[in-house]
Formats: sequence, C-alpha cells, structure tokens
Amino acid sequence: MSKSRCSVALMSSVVATAKEANATGPKAVELVLVKEQNGMQLTNSTLLNPPQSPAQAQDRETWSKKADFLLSVIGFAVDLANVWRFPYLCYKNGGGAFLVPYLLFMVIAGMPLFYMELALGQFNREGAAGVWKICPILKGVGYTVILISLYIGFFYNVIIAWALHYLFSSFTTELPWTHCNHTWNSPRCSDARSPSSSPDPNDTFRTTPAAEYFERGVLHLHESQGIDDLGPPRWQLASCLVLVIVLLYFSLWKGVKTSGKVVWITATMPYVVLFALLLRGVTLPGAVDGIRAYLSVDFHRLCEASVWIDAAVQICFSLGVGLGVLIAFSSYNKFTNNCYRDAIITTSVNSLTSFSSGFVVFSFLGYMAQKHSVPIGDVAKDGPGLIFVIYPEALATLPLSSVWAVVFFVMLLTLGIDSAMGGMESVITGLIDEFQLLHRHRELFTLVIVLATFLLSLFCVTNGGIYVFTLLDHFAAGTSILFGVLMEVIGVAWFYGVWQFSDDIKQMTGQRPSLYWRLCWKFISPCFLLFVVVVSIATFRPPHYGGYIFPEWANALGWTIAASSMSVVPIYAAYKFCSLPGSSREKLAYAITPEKEHERVDRGEVRQFTVSATLPA
Repeated sequence: MSKSRCSVALMSSVVATAKEANATGPKAVELVLVKEQNGMQLTNSTLLNPPQSPAQAQDRETWSKKADFLLSVIGFAVDLANVWRFPYLCYKNGGGAFLVPYLLFMVIAGMPLFYMELALGQFNREGAAGVWKICPILKGVGYTVILISLYIGFFYNVIIAWALHYLFSSFTTELPWTHCNHTWNSPRCSDARSPSSSPDPNDTFRTTPAAEYFERGVLHLHESQGIDDLGPPRWQLASCLVLVIVLLYFSLWKGVKTSGKVVWITATMPYVVLFALLLRGVTLPGAVDGIRAYLSVDFHRLCEASVWIDAAVQICFSLGVGLGVLIAFSSYNKFTNNCYRDAIITTSVNSLTSFSSGFVVFSFLGYMAQKHSVPIGDVAKDGPGLIFVIYPEALATLPLSSVWAVVFFVMLLTLGIDSAMGGMESVITGLIDEFQLLHRHRELFTLVIVLATFLLSLFCVTNGGIYVFTLLDHFAAGTSILFGVLMEVIGVAWFYGVWQFSDDIKQMTGQRPSLYWRLCWKFISPCFLLFVVVVSIATFRPPHYGGYIFPEWANALGWTIAASSMSVVPIYAAYKFCSLPGSSREKLAYAITPEKEHERVDRGEVRQFTVSATLPA
C-alpha cells in the first residue's frame, strides 16, 4: 500500500514539473518504469510532442480579450460582398434553392478550410509565410497569399474612399443624386423614372441622377476614353483615400492591441445599421414583393451547373480563406484557445449575415420596382452598382433621406475598414515574422506598407480609375486565391500530414478533430478546390465595365498580375530545393519535412516517404 502511494506521489511530482516547464498547452507525458529499488518504483518521464518553446510563446503578442479576436475575424469575413454579392446570387440562382448548394459547400469545404487556417496559425504562432516551417518547400504559398492581400489593398481601399465621399455628400438637405440640375449631369439625365413621366421610346438611352452622380460626379468617367486615358487623380477622392489610409495606419501601427479595440466599433456597427434598415425597409410599399422574389424557390435551377459553380465560388471568397488573414489573426491567440469553436461561430455568423442582408437589400429593391413600375429584375444587380447607384436612389426617395444616407454609408465604411485592416495585417504579420529587422520597427514598416498601398491606389481614383479598379478586381483576387488555398490544403493534408496536424490541434485544445474533419482536409476539400480552380479557368470571361471592352494588352497585364502571385510557389520551391545540401533524395527529404523533424532526416527517418492511405480513428 505504501509502495503504491510512493509511486503515485513520485509520478505526480514528475508530471507537475513537466507542466511548470512548459505551460503553453495540454501535454502528453510518457512515464516509463526504470527499476525497482528497496521496494520503491523509480520512473522516467518523456514529454511527447512538446509544443513550441515557452520563450517563443511568451514573446508573442496576444489579443487583450477573446472577443477582440472574434470580432476581428467576423469583421474581416463579413464585408461589402455580403451586402452586394450574396443576395443577388441567391435571387439569380433560384432563390431559396440556392441555399442547398451554398450550405453543402459551406459544410464540406468552407468550415473545414476556415478551421484549418485558424489552427495552423494558432499552433505555429507565425504569419502566413512562417507557418510553412511545417513544409519548407511550400513556403512560397505563404508569400503568394501575402502578395494577393497586398494587391487587394490597392483597390479595396478605393471602395472605402467612395463610401467616405458619399458620406460627406450626405450632410445636406437635398442629396446630390436626387435631381439632374447639377454641373456634372448630361442631357441624357432624367429625373427618376417616375410613374408620372410619359413613356418615351428613348428611355433606354436615359440615365438616372444616381447613376450620373456615381459615374460623372464622383468618378468623372466621362473625362476618360478608356484604361489608356486615365488622367490625373481626382483631388476629392484622393483626399478621402488619404483619410482611409490614416485610419488604417493608426488602427494597425501597434498591432492587435490597437486593431482589437477598433473592431468593437467597425464589426458591430454594421449589424446595428442593417437592423435599422431592415425595420425601415419592410415598411415600404413593394417590400413584400421584393422579399418574395428573394426567397422564391425554384428547385429546377439546381439542374444547372452555373448555380453550383456560383455557390462554390461564393463560399471560397466570402469566408476570406487563402489571404493569410485568418492565419495572422489566430497566431496572436493563446496556445490553448479553442479554435474549433471559433471556426464554427464565425462561419455561421458570416452565412447568417449574408442571408439576413438579403432581406434588407430586396425590401428596398421591391420598393424601387413598385415605385418605377418595373420588374424587380430591372433594378436587381450586384457589385458597386447596387450600393452606389440603386441603394442611394432608393434612399433619396425616403423622408429624412439625408439621415438614412448617412446611416447607410457609415455601415459601408465600417464594413470596409475592418476587412481592409485584416488584409493589411496579413501582409504586416506575414513579413515581420520572417524578418526580425522589420519586427523591431513594426510602426515604421506599417507606415511603409500603407503608403505604398496609397500610392498605387491613386491609379484607381483618376478619371479612368474605375477601369483599373475593374481590372485588379477581376485578376488580382480571382483564380490566384483559389490556387493559393488549393496549395495550402495540399501542403497541410498531404505533405505535413492530417494525422500530425490533428496531433497539433489536440495539443492546443485537448481533443483530436473527428474523422469528418480529417476526411474533409485529406480528400473532400482538395477535390472541391481543384474543381473550382478548373471551372474558374474554363469559364473565364474577359473583364468589361458597362459597354467598355478592355484592350488585349490590358487583359495580358491582368494575367501577368495573377501569374505574379501564383508563380511564387514554384519559384520558391525550386530555390529551396537547389539551396539544400545532399543528394536529390536528401534535398527532397529536407524540403518536405517540418523543420523540427530535420534531426530525424539526418537519421534516415522520413515519415513523408511512408505511404499510408488510412486515417486512424
């Protein structure tokens, strides 16, 4: 009896010592019986799969509160596309029937990929490039997503500048897009397609005050002949862009300590405004017709391939995977944070927000359709045209229109800011984790990044800036993002290994991912992404803006931009392979083996060379 108590006491002391030595997460301690001497059992302990060193974990900055992280992720994932893209896709693709492929792809691809990125960043505690110490040859994937995030910043900040311009213009008794009596209006402008107007065979050539305000009053598009005639930057938009850049800098310069506070406003405000707009929208005449059109179920549309393709692409882009943002944000989590629960919460909130915003959008579209006695299809559109033309036109017809316009553009501003913050944080974290010199001068490096973004964004606020914007939107953030996510999931599931990745998650959360998640990472998600990449290339259509067709050199430039990010993967892989010592087999072994396992490679043990088709339970 006493011998048993002594043995248990000794084991407890060994375990306690191990816990104190590294308290960053749950541990597995192997106790081995060494010998029995004088009636006492002596044991030896070994820490299995130890997490990262305590020094590294302690040096890493962490979120002040768990809510800061959740709001940052939700704020990034819920962006302008939730308002201007999802509702239109739902309406166009069979209404409620569209939810079938959308929810299916969310469960088999969206959630698993989101979960994977959160876990990847949290365990390795580094940005998008640094996490690839799990498979050094694929570090180029990290640089690819950083480059894509930087490209997106060149044009995404311009949308926020447009919203800011509209916000300033809303502080007036009469909104400037209400009538055609302004200097920027053309003879084609017709004051609202009002029911009292007599039919005119030339109506198809007329434009509304809202459309002319956006294209002529804000963009000054009429002063440009095309992308080869950009003209100078418009000082009004450039000034708004400066304010956006200043706001971004002071939100990011101190890291998550400052950005985590900003998102308490930028991530919550859109929900308050959406609720207010919903209450106002459902009281408008024709709102019920609009909502009915939004939700009308046409299951026959599910037989069309385009519906499934739209759902698959929407899932990939709406959650923000493949941009390095989720990895960067989660790298500042505490090691033992429950990233699984975070993934479920944030993806669910994102989908519910997209679906709910449809009620807001289509209540106003139904009102506009009834007011102008036209089918809803004539007023329903997606993209900037919805939030900068159709919605402002609807708001201009309401009592207290200026107040509602201010509320609406404040929502757009906050929706855009936290998404832009996420993209910039991906670039900053990804690079300062790689280069210690940048880490020591984060504030200065952040200034360099936002200034570079500003200078290149100036091309998008020229007279022909909308053409540059369209080109970047079409090429910089399309197939390249899908390619980046595909390489990412292949690297984690097939090179690093699903079983090892599951071990990492167990160290953090104390529980191994279920067989479902491992199957998704290993087989379902890669196949899904491969399908989407192939489809996006096969169904490629050259960009256009209205009736303007881009010249061939512009399309070539667009593909060059897309290829510049994707090419980083093979270029870095070739560089890494050639720079390693040894034979070709040894080079490959070191290139695909996690850095922490290189000692095993020296002994000739390379688990990646062991073929296994099983997924242990």
